[in-house]
Amino acid sequence: MDSHVLLEAFTCRDTVIMIFRKLGARDLARASCVCKLWRDMASGDEIVRPAFMEPWKLKEIVGKPRNGRFWRDSGICKFAISHKIVKGDSVASLAVKYSVQVMEIKTLNNMTSDHSIYSRERLLIPIINPNLLINETCYIEFDTCAEREVAVLYPEGKPDEKLMSKGSSSDHGKRRVIDSLKRSMQVDDGTAQYYWSISNGDPRAALTEFSSDLRWERDGGLG
Repeated sequence: MDSHVLLEAFTCRDTVIMIFRKLGARDLARASCVCKLWRDMASGDEIVRPAFMEPWKLKEIVGKPRNGRFWRDSGICKFAISHKIVKGDSVASLAVKYSVQVMEIKTLNNMTSDHSIYSRERLLIPIINPNLLINETCYIEFDTCAEREVAVLYPEGKPDEKLMSKGSSSDHGKRRVIDSLKRSMQVDDGTAQYYWSISNGDPRAALTEFSSDLRWERDGGLG
């Protein structure tokens, strides 16, 4: 084929898009490094969204990520199950229920202590069986406690509207106190919220209670 014809073919938008639609997420990421034209086309929603969904045979993926780099890796680690916390739940019991490791749950949810579970509305559970995603709908969400963006699978089929609205209406003043406690205690968001809640919003009492628990764990050989 004449080199001039070949160049025209690979700069024709329709031709390139047709090729890109056959590529996976990682190959699209590589293609976007070739030139600005390819980068613009390879990052289009009509290209990256199907490429992200295809390996897992998803029915639909709802939402738009904060950063387009989210689409570049469609590994199973990008997905999680949303588990609504109920009375009696513990990290250990959830690990058994979903056949995952305790540390996997804690890492995914940015937890440094099991206490975190008591101040959270939900936990993200790692997905280890890709068959769970077949013909399902996932929702792209940024979890503020886990401090990460994931494609969330809801066992009930869709997000809990009450839970979502409650999470979006957090008080700015409380947020500042929680962030301060996190820095002082050097713990995750959930643990700071737990001590804040049991101390009735008194930061000094929260720090005192936290220090007391640390001493108890050391004295009991748990630290």
